[in-house]
Amino acid sequence: MNKINIQAGQIIFREGELNNSMYIITSGTVEIFFTHKNSATRLALMKKGDFFGEMALFRAKPRTATARAVMDTEMVAVESKQQLERYLLANPEFAAKMVRILADRLANTNELLISKLNEITTKEIEYQIDDK
Repeated sequence: MNKINIQAGQIIFREGELNNSMYIITSGTVEIFFTHKNSATRLALMKKGDFFGEMALFRAKPRTATARAVMDTEMVAVESKQQLERYLLANPEFAAKMVRILADRLANTNELLISKLNEITTKEIEYQIDDK
């Protein structure tokens, strides 16, 4: 794992980029955002002890958001699943935190998916009623 120093305002990665690194913040703050129709929407504000970009280790797909340092930030880049496994074994408190956060993210994604499916189903029922 490599230590990286990022200056405030510097982009760490952009939406659409391919890169396989995950980052763990050791000091500073990073914002995660995406842009839609020229408008940026902040998804998260990450601080010391937080991690981001983990999906890049598990999927070979373009980034879905941009990460930018809000203030001067120091972090470590995890560049492989093996590095992550070694880090988690050496840092069990971080491993537990990561499991909790990933479980929360999964639960939030499930809620969003169910909500969207309910919207679609409701619209389909409305269209069927209107068509009759």
